[in-house]
Amino acid sequence: MAAANKFLLGYVAAVLVFGLAVITCEAATTYTVGDISGWDISTDLDSWVQDKTFAVGDVLLFQYSSIHNVSEVPDKVSYDQCNTTRVIKTSNDGNTSIPLTTPGAHYFVCGNGLHCLGGMKIQVTAIGGANAPANAPQGSAVNGPSGLMPASKKNQPTLSASNVINGGSGYLVLGFLCVVGTVFSLISN
Repeated sequence: MAAANKFLLGYVAAVLVFGLAVITCEAATTYTVGDISGWDISTDLDSWVQDKTFAVGDVLLFQYSSIHNVSEVPDKVSYDQCNTTRVIKTSNDGNTSIPLTTPGAHYFVCGNGLHCLGGMKIQVTAIGGANAPANAPQGSAVNGPSGLMPASKKNQPTLSASNVINGGSGYLVLGFLCVVGTVFSLISN
């Protein structure tokens, strides 16, 4: 009887760990800004942002060339005017990950004023708390008016290495924990 209880306890623990692993894996999404086109003056960033729901914990991955940078500005006025005299943070490494840590509006611009005025900026609103979805959708960019971007840059979804690693690591952890639970239950018999 005691062996059966230990065996059952091992499986209950494995199920609980599985549930936590699934919740953890689904908690955040990494968005590559501009999808395959990246953070670039030729990318239709207004359309890219339109079909996405961002949540606290999600990460924006900006990939760009050395002629660009990413500046997070504090408010809509700075965003609208492409004013980078007061910035929260500026990055210029070409591969910048910015986690959305607070709910509300976040504003990002290229520090090159002409690029920003040309549309190289995004505003995202992160939802948080009880309203945050378990996993934000990752739809492809919505087509802008024809002629604004080359056809090759329209509707191309992104698959970044971090999405694959983050999504796959949960299954790896789950598999490991199931093996540990099974071994534990066999040893305790």
